[in-house]
Amino acid sequence: MQIEITGLDVLTVSIAVIFLGRLVTTKIGALQRYNIPPAVTGGLMCSLLLALAFIVWDTKITFDLELRDLLLLFFFSTIGLTARMRLLVEGGKTLAILIVVAAGLLVLQNSVGVVLARLFSSHPGYGLFAGSVSFAGGHGTAIAWGAEASAAGLVGAAELGIACATFGLVAGGIIGGPIGGWLIEKHALEPDSKKGDDAFVEAAPDARPVTIWSVLTTLLMLSVCVEMGDLVNRFLSLRGLKLPGFLTAMVVGIIICNASDALGRQLHKPTIAATGELSLQLFLSMSLMSMQLWIMASAATAIMLAVMAQALLMTLVAVYLVFRLTGRTYDSAVMASGFAGLGMGATPVAFANMNAITTRYGPSPKAFIVIPLIGAFFVDIINALVIKFFLGLPMMQQAAA
Repeated sequence: MQIEITGLDVLTVSIAVIFLGRLVTTKIGALQRYNIPPAVTGGLMCSLLLALAFIVWDTKITFDLELRDLLLLFFFSTIGLTARMRLLVEGGKTLAILIVVAAGLLVLQNSVGVVLARLFSSHPGYGLFAGSVSFAGGHGTAIAWGAEASAAGLVGAAELGIACATFGLVAGGIIGGPIGGWLIEKHALEPDSKKGDDAFVEAAPDARPVTIWSVLTTLLMLSVCVEMGDLVNRFLSLRGLKLPGFLTAMVVGIIICNASDALGRQLHKPTIAATGELSLQLFLSMSLMSMQLWIMASAATAIMLAVMAQALLMTLVAVYLVFRLTGRTYDSAVMASGFAGLGMGATPVAFANMNAITTRYGPSPKAFIVIPLIGAFFVDIINALVIKFFLGLPMMQQAAA
């Protein structure tokens, strides 16, 4: 029997999943102590229940995820609406450092993936799907490259990529919070805003209350970001350049934000922040609760080994490269937490990790500017170049022949 949950029911279930995750997180000290986002906890529990229903009662439950995709666009639009050019300029040095770190991570991820593929006596091309294609690239990249791999004769590469991206999403949410919290506690770090020397902190926080008009204005701006971003994508695709929808929506948001500043019209930051947080939590909940774990069971050993190896690599990179090279500050710890989520498959997970850390320890505006720039633009571009490089290696050609 197959049951499809659609429309308002999807939203209802996703909200219930978040509340479930929050309840479990508050009851289990380890989850709270390691800053595991409630949406990750609840979403994973829901997917386990769906797997149980399929295995025991032969009932397949699926979700219509059209709303989830819209929420992702809304979320990145809110990031754009808070991205002032002054803050982007301030992040220049840190941004450059993390771009180099990201490039190194992508090479290491593929190297680990290829080694694992060899251990299982498989084509090294499968290793790319246990590497940067799925983990740093996420579901979209895995699906896109999966079509290319299938055409080249790598049967099941797309499914392997989707599975790795899915569990990478979970792993990124699990390791990110503990990484950030451990670094903060170990080095006794505190937000720079408490010291008064953080150039990323606004001089006067927006204390205006949230009203019906601020909500309607924010929703209107988000709709404009999504619609204009889609028009830009259509225009560029006709000229052979295809960009992720969330990227163009965010760019439109950046334009609106800075145009408003130039005109002396201040956007309502509390409403934008609340809307972004809501979109993020619902997106994560819908993504994780809809996982079909039984499809991945046949390759469970290889997938779990890949996830564990990449999670270990990501932890080492976050602690020993991201944290140290960005100055060993509180912002560095928050960025390490976000980078862990980013490197394991999704920018929204990076935000969830950073939200969990900053909710407990204090704000880090710098991290919330730099990490989305890395995840929304630079990683995808560099990843494509790194994948092309690995595909051109002799071992790939020889194995294919």
